[in-house]
Amino acid sequence: MKPKAFISYSWTSERHRELVRSWADRLMGDGVDIVLDQYDLKEGHDKYAFMEKMVTDPSVTHVLVMCDKAYAEKADARKAGVGTETQIISQEVYNKVEQSKFIPIFCELSDVGEPFLPTFIKSRIGINFSTPELVNENWEQLVRLLFGKPLFQKPDLGKPPVYISEDKPSPTNLATSKFTTFKQAFLQGRKGISNYRNDFLTACIQFADALRVRKDPSGDNFGHQVLETCRNLVPIRDIIVDWVLLESNSSTDAQFEESLLKTLEDLLELQSRPKEVTSWNDVWFEAHGLFAYETFLYIIAGLLKSGALTTIHEILTSSYLKPETETYNSTNRFTHFDAFYATSATLNPVMAPQGHTFFSPAAELIRRQATRTDLPFDSIIEADLLALVMAALNGNSRWFPQTMFYMSYGKALPFFLRASQHKHFKKLAVITGIENAGDLKSKIKSGIEQMGVARHPNSFRMNSSIEEALNLENWDTLK
Repeated sequence: MKPKAFISYSWTSERHRELVRSWADRLMGDGVDIVLDQYDLKEGHDKYAFMEKMVTDPSVTHVLVMCDKAYAEKADARKAGVGTETQIISQEVYNKVEQSKFIPIFCELSDVGEPFLPTFIKSRIGINFSTPELVNENWEQLVRLLFGKPLFQKPDLGKPPVYISEDKPSPTNLATSKFTTFKQAFLQGRKGISNYRNDFLTACIQFADALRVRKDPSGDNFGHQVLETCRNLVPIRDIIVDWVLLESNSSTDAQFEESLLKTLEDLLELQSRPKEVTSWNDVWFEAHGLFAYETFLYIIAGLLKSGALTTIHEILTSSYLKPETETYNSTNRFTHFDAFYATSATLNPVMAPQGHTFFSPAAELIRRQATRTDLPFDSIIEADLLALVMAALNGNSRWFPQTMFYMSYGKALPFFLRASQHKHFKKLAVITGIENAGDLKSKIKSGIEQMGVARHPNSFRMNSSIEEALNLENWDTLK
């Protein structure tokens, strides 16, 4: 039903009458049917019957009560037309306290900034029209209210999260809270955004660090411990990806890229030996190696989704400071992005059906944990293949696209399929830094051959060849 509103006001002055009429005209222009004495009360009409009908008429969906000092005084004193009108209104208000038909409009404020309101409506939430600026600021709120279309609507009730049904407390409350605070600050353009960003990223890394193995996890169930740790780290993966999507969907800046590269170095630190551990086995840190690998792929996929191509180039061409525990007596303190690559030596027995093995338990884990609808598993395969491309161009890196084991025969991945068109190939050119398609194809083929990808023990198990998966021969062949 279209809104129909009756305006109740005091004839405080000619200026106030004109102001009320201008608001009525504007509401009419916005599709709200307005009943106003200046429009509808003619000579010979019974003004009291008119007032009563407008307040009680079921076709009138709202009554806008224009509250200024004169209106409040007349209403409380039951004086003149306002007094009669508000007697009718107040009875309706008191009898039907739950309804939102009667809306106070604050037309005038006291010296202490309080609106002048008659007693019967003091408890009602109103809309501030006390200055021209506030009228413009709050106009949409009024129109939305009259149409029953508020700006913020209560969402549908969803299903309880998994951790509720498992009767386990959420382990990431602090990181989630810090990210929510950062997101609000970012969207509101607050100053000192880097402090909010650092707070939530620190909370993420601290949570993940607390799950690192620091003493001998001896026992037959270590594979189960690795799997459980990986599952517990998924919320942290998702918070980091949410951050990347949030900032990369806006105009990315150097500060964001710097924070992202630092976060990636923190992930490398997590997959290494903690400083206080002096006796260890490298397999102890497998869960965090898989976490870093998976999160790295998700970051690339997220940046591809938001079109942050230069940021992808920066990530895949930068040097990363090695963890301190890996550089003892070493002259080479930096590494490349292939340091994020990880495999699993423990998960096959706990994930594969009896009598079977996975060609890549790491890829199987990522597939099982691909729970994001905005970045489905195919997006992760695209990111994996893009890392392969950059490793092939690097010459000093090694990468095998494990997720390709789950790529269907003849499957076309959108990013590489679209690279057939020149305008989309230019995206690859930005990422790789090579603008000529012929040169790029030649260098990729040579690099893949040099890495020996086709000679990987399980490469023949893939449904498509690397070149087919990349749609390599068709790059930049269409307008």
